[in-house]
Amino acid sequence: MLTSFPIVLASQSPYRRQLLEEAGFLVEPFATGIPEPEPLELGDLHTGLAVLAVMKAGAARKAGKTGLILACDTVSYVNGAVVQKPVDRDDARRMLLAISDNSHEVLTGWCLLRTENELLVSGVETTRLRMRPWTEAEIEAYLDTGEWAGKCGGYGLQMPSDPFVVQMEGSAANVIGVPIERVRRVLAEIPTLVATPPRRA
Repeated sequence: MLTSFPIVLASQSPYRRQLLEEAGFLVEPFATGIPEPEPLELGDLHTGLAVLAVMKAGAARKAGKTGLILACDTVSYVNGAVVQKPVDRDDARRMLLAISDNSHEVLTGWCLLRTENELLVSGVETTRLRMRPWTEAEIEAYLDTGEWAGKCGGYGLQMPSDPFVVQMEGSAANVIGVPIERVRRVLAEIPTLVATPPRRA
């Protein structure tokens, strides 16, 4: 078990940080500040998300961060279109209407980079969700909470049980922004990501 394990998070997202800390990591958040192209500008959606995560991890390393760096990039895929964070309340309402009584996917490109040995592992995790219908009153009440701000697709999954999700395939943590289960498996399967290799004389 990874208890009090240090990790550099190439993100200032409080939700990602909370997930990692609850999983037992000591988190050092770092905002890379790099321009982020749209994932589809870098290839297909899966390729683009993985490339973005690698770019963020590389930017953190270039800025002088050392140790194990984790970078993630999350989007929703609704009705054949990539959906990111809403720009305002009206945009969030449009997103909520799109997922109401509908299925959609949340995809997170992730990258783990161990700076001491330049070991890099990346991938994309997908979670599929089915939402029940939203009433107009429910949408407006949710918008009133402000919870849509900064949330991919305008909706933040409510843990441990979400009142609007009727079916979910995959990681709930992935919807929030970090595929914790995948990160744990990769660290267990690739010990050199966890242990810093000895320096040669």
